[in-house]
Amino acid sequence: MQQKTKLFLRALKYSIPHLGKCMQKQHLNHYNFADHYYNTIKLKKYHLTKCLQNKPKISELARNIPSRSFSSKDLLPIKQENEKSLSENMDAFEKVRTKLETQPQEEYEIINAEVKHGGFVYYQEGCCLVRSKDEEADNENYEVLFNLEELKLDQPFIDCIRVAPDEKYVAAKIRTEDSEASTCVVVKLTDQPVMEASFPNVSSFEWVKDEEDEDVLFYTFQRNLRCHDVYRATFGDNKRNERFYTEKDPSYFVFLYLTKDSRFLTINIMNKTTSEVWLIDGLSPWDPPVLIQKRIHGVLYYVEHRDDELYILTNVGEPTEFKLMRTAADTPAIMNWDLFFTMKRNTKVIDLDMFKDHCVLFLKHSNLLYVNVIGLADDSVRSLKLPPWACGFIMDTNSDPKNCPFQLCSPIRPPKYYTYKFAEGKLFEETGHEDPITKTSRVLRLEAKSKDGKLVPMTIFHKTDTEDLQKKPLLVHVYGAYGMDLKMNFRPERRVLVDDGWILAYCHVRGGGELGLQWHTDGCLTKKLNGLADLEACIKTLHGQGFSQPSLTTLTAFSAGGVLVGALCNSNPELLRAVTLEAPFLDVLNTMMDTTLPLTLEELEEWGNPSSNEKHKSYIKRYCPYENIKPQHYPSIHITAYENDERVPLKGIVNYTEKLKEAVMEYSKNAGEGYQNPSVILDIQPGGNHVIEDSHKKITAQIKFLYEELGLDSTIVFEDLKKYLKF
Repeated sequence: MQQKTKLFLRALKYSIPHLGKCMQKQHLNHYNFADHYYNTIKLKKYHLTKCLQNKPKISELARNIPSRSFSSKDLLPIKQENEKSLSENMDAFEKVRTKLETQPQEEYEIINAEVKHGGFVYYQEGCCLVRSKDEEADNENYEVLFNLEELKLDQPFIDCIRVAPDEKYVAAKIRTEDSEASTCVVVKLTDQPVMEASFPNVSSFEWVKDEEDEDVLFYTFQRNLRCHDVYRATFGDNKRNERFYTEKDPSYFVFLYLTKDSRFLTINIMNKTTSEVWLIDGLSPWDPPVLIQKRIHGVLYYVEHRDDELYILTNVGEPTEFKLMRTAADTPAIMNWDLFFTMKRNTKVIDLDMFKDHCVLFLKHSNLLYVNVIGLADDSVRSLKLPPWACGFIMDTNSDPKNCPFQLCSPIRPPKYYTYKFAEGKLFEETGHEDPITKTSRVLRLEAKSKDGKLVPMTIFHKTDTEDLQKKPLLVHVYGAYGMDLKMNFRPERRVLVDDGWILAYCHVRGGGELGLQWHTDGCLTKKLNGLADLEACIKTLHGQGFSQPSLTTLTAFSAGGVLVGALCNSNPELLRAVTLEAPFLDVLNTMMDTTLPLTLEELEEWGNPSSNEKHKSYIKRYCPYENIKPQHYPSIHITAYENDERVPLKGIVNYTEKLKEAVMEYSKNAGEGYQNPSVILDIQPGGNHVIEDSHKKITAQIKFLYEELGLDSTIVFEDLKKYLKF
């Protein structure tokens, strides 16, 4: 049977409280150690009829979405087409079969969480949790374990899957697109699988097996975006559920991580700058946990295990960047940590993976990707520079001690498989048809000089056959907060824009984490204006080097990236023509003054404490987008917000929009005849999610807005977009 590749990938929107005003399931503050907890997003092949969900028809692709909007140039509303409902009396398997048989054959699909365990693959198919003995099997060869519709949620999807060691139970965390709340369902794997238990508001969770061969599920409970409580539960004849740990400090959060060899379950207690880890023996999970090192302000550390040794990634000591240390598992305190490996300057640690004889570090150095393979027997180091087109890693679940698989991607290129084979000491790439984007586009690494002389890296994409780049539209991306890298995963709409002649520029400003911990430190608290200066320098450098011009320049950001975008619109609006924002943080001062909000206490070390520190309050006033709106010409702005967003309160976004509209109208009174007011659109979507990255409605609305504001013909781009987004 003919097969196809799925290019449109879902970001696992896993809720980590400390990420604050940013995308769920991104990196931890400075290091992606928790990625082993999450399930892998994979580029994989299925049979043509095997799909994950029904999607609306493509006839709605280029139209706007129904919403509450405030605008001086409203977009047209549309009607949603109703999906055909399936017969209610069909059992779960028949529902899945029907969806498979009626699904259009050519489609780029979303891949949800999946886990390989033993001889099975566990994943979501249609409305069900299923398992199969062969991930490439036909539709007959899988077993339905649980029907998600039993939870009576609106379009639920599986966010994470964990299988008990002996496959007696499987646990799945289930969410919807409209909320960050999640439910953990435990299914007993018998001849007739049954739901054994259901827990609300679960964040992280892991299985261990005790001395009596009993499965124990540890999980964290999330309340108001905060994870402070750890529970453990058993099932069957010896059923119990008890709270195991509670973190008392409201500025810290808790998440669970099982070391790759399953020897220890770690309880990780963290805030923005400090961490503390406790070990639970995987062989004796009822014994009291062991503290590795009591929290020390400013010291972050994360733990892996191999052969009775702990490998600790930490920023302790000078310089205050991450380094790898190790110690005996029975002497874990900091005075016993021995330096094992140091990183170069301007290096960001993306991930770490342990194998029987090797440790693999995934790194970003000077804005390029590397893999360092450390031989644990002889301490040898092999550093591999990865292809220059690569901008991001996607980690692969793997239990093979001989190989280390991973994927590389960029905003315009789908993930591609690579495998490092330890025996050969070589990196092998997936063979097959080369993506044509490699020949039709260019990726450039440039630097802009900021006001204080700091060099700010940029990553730029454009078509190779473009002759006059100065006349081409430019879309600039920025984030610059929490020590997190600017997201550069594959997005189909970005590829379509490049194919249509756009220039994409990713500005890695201070406040992010692209050049290590210091890069973040230099852009937070009373250094937040460094990020604004960096963004301004990047755009001016792009224009100065012949990439577009202000009248064709657009800027986009989500969440905390809205701070820098909003600040630039106030300070240098002449650099831009149009802006798109999603769930943007725009009212920093009033939000951080409100300690009743769920994330304010956790984020004091990022933005400062204006309630008790006058210096912080005065500094925030200097850049806060809401505080600095004034009557002047502004670029057109399209804002997507979510009605019940707990991370960025809707009130602040609405207040910003209304104040901006008033300033625009006041300026227009004295602007003279012929002055055209900018569009100010606030698109309020229902639901309580923070950012829905792969929302087709949002994508088409934003692209339509940009093309209209720049006076461009969008016919071709929407036709091309149909290849990637099936409606």
